[in-house]
Amino acid sequence: MPGRTASCSCGQLRIEVDGEPLGVGICHCLACQKRTGSIFAALASFAAPYVVNGVATEYVRVGDQGARFIFRFCPVCGTTVFHTEEGRDASVSVAVGAFADPGFPAPQVSVYDCRRHSWFQLPPDIIAFDKDPE
Repeated sequence: MPGRTASCSCGQLRIEVDGEPLGVGICHCLACQKRTGSIFAALASFAAPYVVNGVATEYVRVGDQGARFIFRFCPVCGTTVFHTEEGRDASVSVAVGAFADPGFPAPQVSVYDCRRHSWFQLPPDIIAFDKDPE
């Protein structure tokens, strides 16, 4: 299985994952917009195990449906690198941009399309949900 490494801007915080992503998606919710400083978050989910190198600061956010998400970011440069959902240890979600790989697989799903900026066009063949389907 191919391994991939994602890192923060300064390289202090890294995560190593194996295999292909379980899924790749984009989220347009207002919390992700604020968290990333962009108009959406691009995330890839990977099966455990994974290896984290470096020190991370954690931020816990409760989602609309009550799930608790633990975001890990670099305390030096502030880059969000990955997050997990409390109680779901079988996978990790990694910020696609942290891989710095323009050839990374395209997203298959888009959530919170109700918050998508009107001038941003989704890629063809993506499945869009008005909110989070889970």
